[in-house]
Amino acid sequence: MPATLTSLRIRNLALVEDLQWRIGSGFTAITGETGSGKSIILGALKLILGERADKSLIRTGADGCTVEAVFERAGNAELNRWLEEQGVEPCEGHQLILKRTFTRSGTNRQFINASATTLSVLETLGTSLVDLHGPHDHQSLLSVDKQRELLDSFAGAGALRDQYEQLYHQWNGLKAEHEALANGESALERELDLLRHQAREIEAAELREGEEAELLARYHLAANSRRLIELSTQIARRLNDTEDALLPGLAELTRLFRELEKLDPATAAWGQSHAGALAELEDTARELERYAENLDLDPAQLAALEERVTLLETLKRKYGPGIADVIAFGDQVATRLRKIESRGDELERLGREIEAAHAALLAVAKKLSAQRKTGAPKLAADVRRQLCDLGFKKSGFEIELSGFEKPGPHGMEGVEFLFSPNPGEPLKPLKAVASSGEISRVMLAVKSSLAGQDDVGLLVFDEIDANVGGEIALTVGAKMRSLGERHQVLCITHLPQVAAAAQAQFVVTKEFRDERTHSQLAAVEGKARVEEIARMLGGKSESALAHAKELLKN
Repeated sequence: MPATLTSLRIRNLALVEDLQWRIGSGFTAITGETGSGKSIILGALKLILGERADKSLIRTGADGCTVEAVFERAGNAELNRWLEEQGVEPCEGHQLILKRTFTRSGTNRQFINASATTLSVLETLGTSLVDLHGPHDHQSLLSVDKQRELLDSFAGAGALRDQYEQLYHQWNGLKAEHEALANGESALERELDLLRHQAREIEAAELREGEEAELLARYHLAANSRRLIELSTQIARRLNDTEDALLPGLAELTRLFRELEKLDPATAAWGQSHAGALAELEDTARELERYAENLDLDPAQLAALEERVTLLETLKRKYGPGIADVIAFGDQVATRLRKIESRGDELERLGREIEAAHAALLAVAKKLSAQRKTGAPKLAADVRRQLCDLGFKKSGFEIELSGFEKPGPHGMEGVEFLFSPNPGEPLKPLKAVASSGEISRVMLAVKSSLAGQDDVGLLVFDEIDANVGGEIALTVGAKMRSLGERHQVLCITHLPQVAAAAQAQFVVTKEFRDERTHSQLAAVEGKARVEEIARMLGGKSESALAHAKELLKN
């Protein structure tokens, strides 16, 4: 779903001190006297699209400039995935918020949904949101890649192109793998030596998952066995085998508790409690004696455990943070070894797969080319009709398909739009057309033909009215209004016929107050709009006002 610009805030940019502009959908015209500051709106949008900031644009007396735009876009799942890949916060609901700030000191920052980002990310996002058509602007339709995409969309070949590009990527990957295997003999020999050494080292270790924790526990026990024997023996002796041993004394207490119980049966529980504690201590003494006897002080076993621990630590340093990683690395090495050692068989297999992938690629390329060849003359004819309406009565417009000898990244042919404004002149690529007025009208014609396929939400036209008047101006306005049914259209214009066709009109004015010049933007409706259209017609005479009312009525 294309995005719609709902608000634009500009602070301290050129003659604008603080401007908050809320914009509706459809076709909006921006008018005003020459020099009033209409271009500031365009400049603000360019900043949002990622154009380099110029410190000279900062309003005199201000330290910095800020431009903020809010777009509404339903269905942001795909956009949010892309934003998260760029490290940017996803959209909340349907809102996408872009912001640029720059200062006289050279600080330049840009944000998407309040997340700081790079200029290149903002620029990439901007090209999918806004298409600018004016003098010296970046214009997506001048790109042959965009022209190819539009033709494919018009011809219904988008799915085929995606399938082709996937097969092309697969085919190239197989070729690269085959080439690396076939041409790197000396490198492969060096790699083989390394792989064999790694495989032998890991295989010889006979690793198993979970071994490390068990080994470290055994090593810790063995390394401390002497002290463990001393401690357990000492405790057992203190309980049973010394002159002041605890257990014999506790046995004497048993006799006393029994005598106490004979005199007062109510004390029986104390005697029972003592008897239980004594039994537990006797069990503990016996367990300690067995524990000390079973501890092994074999130096050879301790050395073997220490050697195994050292080996595991060495392997982890070389091949992975944990034993599981070392085992996984060994599996990868073994797989790679098998591939290289059987590279003859592998080369044959890759060769067969390359042939199959190439055949599949050519089959899809043939279908894609057929759809492009069918769609190109139909699209060109439609654009020519649109151009005729816009005053290019005998202009030429063709879509050139240049075939490739080998499959390219996007098909077996290049696509380029060619245009000639006057009869007898050769067709030239759109990017070679010099006149900004001509290129703007060509863009309007192409946009009108592709209104249903173009997914850029906001179209901005500047200087579309160069060398245009009369009936052509009416047609320009009608086409823009028609484009406004599928897109949001902003047009900076001097033509009353174009402005009158808009669903909304804003006027830029200059005002001198507090010894400073201020540019302002205000909506005009009703009588105010009639007067503005009359001004554009040449004055506010009765005839001009009547003409303005007629234009707005029609």
